[in-house]
Amino acid sequence: MIARDIYDRTTRNRLAFADLLDSLTPEQWRAATLCAGWTVHHLAAHLLQPMLVGFGRFLLASVRYRGDTAATVDHFTRRLAARSPDELVALLREHAHDRVDPPRVGPMGPFAETCIHLRDVARPLALPSTVPAEDWMTLLDYLTSSRVAPGLVQRKHLAGVRLRATDADWAAGSGAEAAGPLEALAMAVTGRSVALDELGGPGVPLLRR
Repeated sequence: MIARDIYDRTTRNRLAFADLLDSLTPEQWRAATLCAGWTVHHLAAHLLQPMLVGFGRFLLASVRYRGDTAATVDHFTRRLAARSPDELVALLREHAHDRVDPPRVGPMGPFAETCIHLRDVARPLALPSTVPAEDWMTLLDYLTSSRVAPGLVQRKHLAGVRLRATDADWAAGSGAEAAGPLEALAMAVTGRSVALDELGGPGVPLLRR
């Protein structure tokens, strides 16, 4: 039941992402995102990777990059980005209902990407597009848990920090407090340093470090 709920929310978020992308100008498609080296066009392509690139194909490509996951992801992102914006939006809508269960991260991996990457695009463009508060809380529960995939969060970076939301009844961890909006907390713990400016408390320097 939990997995089904996550799949349903992922579908909803993919469709919202497609709507956002469909509203952008060609100039905005070429704009930088919070993912270093990737434009909006690249991120739109990256959202399709779990649905269009199987694990076997990904594993074979990773051998070429000596097991460097980030380099392998970048490889497929740039290949998929050869498609036009219209084609990428159409494919995202076509595959929005795909239930992907990647090794190690499971359904939470694609779900996390729909939340975080939506803001990776919208923040630099000063657009309000985001996911519901309950999605941020579900994601933060996962990011601060012992089962989080190392590729999303290094748990040692959260040691000694208590995260607390100022716009919802949510908190996790113990130690020096870092408080702020749900979205900013999720963005900060997944490495988006720009979000740290929206947090307050003695735990913020620990996260920044």
